[in-house]
Amino acid sequence: MDLSLKQRLLGAAVLIALAVIFVPMFMSGSAPQKSAEMETSSLAIPPAPDREFQTRMLPVDSAARNPTPPAAPAQPAAGGDKIATVDTSTAPKPEALPTPEAPVPAAKPEPVKVTPAKPERVAPVTPEPAKPVPGQAANGRFFVHLGVYAATKNAGELVATLKKGGFPAFAETSEYQGKPAERVRVGPFEDRAAAEAARLRIKQLKPTLPGSVVQLTSDAQADAPASALPANRAGGWAVQLGALKTSEDANKLRDRVKNAGFAAFVDKVDANGATLWRVRAGPEADRGAADKLRASIKDKLKLDGMIVTQ
Repeated sequence: MDLSLKQRLLGAAVLIALAVIFVPMFMSGSAPQKSAEMETSSLAIPPAPDREFQTRMLPVDSAARNPTPPAAPAQPAAGGDKIATVDTSTAPKPEALPTPEAPVPAAKPEPVKVTPAKPERVAPVTPEPAKPVPGQAANGRFFVHLGVYAATKNAGELVATLKKGGFPAFAETSEYQGKPAERVRVGPFEDRAAAEAARLRIKQLKPTLPGSVVQLTSDAQADAPASALPANRAGGWAVQLGALKTSEDANKLRDRVKNAGFAAFVDKVDANGATLWRVRAGPEADRGAADKLRASIKDKLKLDGMIVTQ
């Protein structure tokens, strides 16, 4: 079959199909129904109501916040031909709500003024300086020390020999390397010069015997008498103001005496197995000058002193 004939037959078939579909639609008088999606709604804004708005204060408590709805008006019983009607032309007026009472402001607590307590001032505690003792370790005694002997026999023989030579020798108990021993000494002597002279005489008697002069001090109960230092012996007089246990306290007392215009010095001694620092003023050449010096110190510094030999 010819191609152009086929195309004509196909076009005729299409036209017939279209006619079958659309011709009945044109011939019927009813339009197609509109679906819900095709409906249009009016968007006009409704007019404002013809009444004034009222502003009311609602209470915060649950009873006022959720008031009991008013009971619906009783409708007349249906009877005869009368039908109950409702006037819808005017808006129903709501019942007046109770006006909440104004809250009572809580009373403000008055501020309480608290005055801070003042801390008490505590005075610093100053340690009292050591009080000087004028008579402690005031007088000294000198000895010639001749050694320590482990054998009592040797110590006794030496003491006997020295006594025969006219020396006041004696032996006393001691210790040597943790063992009992005896110490031999000669004395006592009033001053170092007398003890030194005795040591030299002992050296002549026993050249091989070692010896040394030592000083031991004792507390004085009263002033040294005028006869304690003869005029033909070298020496002097001093006023002892105290014997202290530390050099710092002794130096402070010495400086105090010096600042008052008096000559003073510190002397270190061993007394009764302890070391002491003696504070003395002077020295003076005679006993009368020492008495005057003690009176001046008493009047100016209020310090008591004791007259001692130097």
